[in-house]
Amino acid sequence: MTTADDPETVLAELRRRAEHALDRWLPAADTHPAGLHRAMRYSALGGGKRIRAVLVYAAGQAVGVPLDELDGPACATELIHAYSLVHDDLPAMDDDDLRRGHPTCHKAFDEATAILVGDAMQSLAFYVLSHDRAMVNEPAARLGMVETLALASGSRGMAGGQAIDLGAVGRSLSLAELEDMHIHKTGALIRASVLLGAMSQPTLSAAAREQLDRYAKCLGLAFQIRDDILDVEGDPGLLGKSRGADLAHDKPTYPSILGLEASRTAARQLHQEAVEAIADLSPEADTLRWIADFVIHRVQ
Repeated sequence: MTTADDPETVLAELRRRAEHALDRWLPAADTHPAGLHRAMRYSALGGGKRIRAVLVYAAGQAVGVPLDELDGPACATELIHAYSLVHDDLPAMDDDDLRRGHPTCHKAFDEATAILVGDAMQSLAFYVLSHDRAMVNEPAARLGMVETLALASGSRGMAGGQAIDLGAVGRSLSLAELEDMHIHKTGALIRASVLLGAMSQPTLSAAAREQLDRYAKCLGLAFQIRDDILDVEGDPGLLGKSRGADLAHDKPTYPSILGLEASRTAARQLHQEAVEAIADLSPEADTLRWIADFVIHRVQ
């Protein structure tokens, strides 16, 4: 891909590639136990922005990794993300009825199945990282990917962020506390996605990896701020879910603490910092730049 490529076309192609990788690794709907596998495919293949998978591809491309070697880690990050959404939607969590314009997993199937779907997709993510033959063949790089995704998914990452989020309902948080929550809940997996792409190039310099990591940290927070803004003013038809869920659950958000205009300003600043972090990378990093633009302007 070159700078002459149309950004929307490139991002759409990478989303389709991620969908194909997911379809390939998910068990067929008629594989025993069929009910669980149908629910897994329903939850993982039901659309979505595929931001995390696209970040894996974009970061890998930026450092010279062929796309075929990136399908595995891209699929793994999407499986972790899909599992987190299924569990987040459960009555004990955010209690949502809609996801991407369709009934959530526990509504389309049942609550017990939704719990098992999340468990199974999390396990499958690590199976993919350990079994995809097309991925980088260096054992240290593979093990590093497993470690990175495990840390980003667990108590020191996404799951920990969700615990902080649940504990914050009805409370007033400082801006620093809110940022800490989202660095874990949303930012950790976005950061891991970029790192998995970078780690697919074992010869990558420490300086280049740090640039990509800085980009990912800024992008993760910008993504969450935009998410909070959309929960206030987004179009439910485009969002594929109800608007105002955070307010209804009395959750602290960037707009509730900073106000809408200041939240927009903060997101723009983080976008600028993300782009500046990779300013001296080659044009092969343009897809990362396009993703940053998409995140700050997205309407869904």
